[in-house]
Amino acid sequence: MNPTQINSLYKVSEISIRYKYRVPFRDRIPVRSSEMAYEVLKSAWDPNKIELQEQFKVLLMDYRNNCLGLVDIGMGSINSCLVDTRLLFSSALKARASGIILAHNHPSGELSPSEADKKLTDNIWRGGKILDIGVFDHLIISPEGYYSFADNGILPSKPMPI
Repeated sequence: MNPTQINSLYKVSEISIRYKYRVPFRDRIPVRSSEMAYEVLKSAWDPNKIELQEQFKVLLMDYRNNCLGLVDIGMGSINSCLVDTRLLFSSALKARASGIILAHNHPSGELSPSEADKKLTDNIWRGGKILDIGVFDHLIISPEGYYSFADNGILPSKPMPI
């Protein structure tokens, strides 16, 4: 190896993390129930896509259950959406979220969770447990209503703290 090649072995990309919240703490939206989470999510969802293609979003929550922000994690087809859990948790960690609320839509309007929905939720819940990020709920939404994993007792975590 020549000296240039040897020097290039010691070059490492520098990663920086910045915190800049646009909404001050006192103005953050408190989310205390699945109904409140649904209202926040529905207002942020593109009404032209909710019945067209599956999308997966995450509400990032602070330690007082106030909403830090909303992250678009994936957009898919008519009946499926790829969710990269690494992207999901990197967003939560960067925002210093204490908890998250998962959400996706079913363009068909059917609100019952599929086995794939349940398995994904369980995988994310286990990842959150390792990272000390609570998974408070998973909502399946439509323009007419929602299904809450927590309200229906199929989320392995504690209910949303109030």
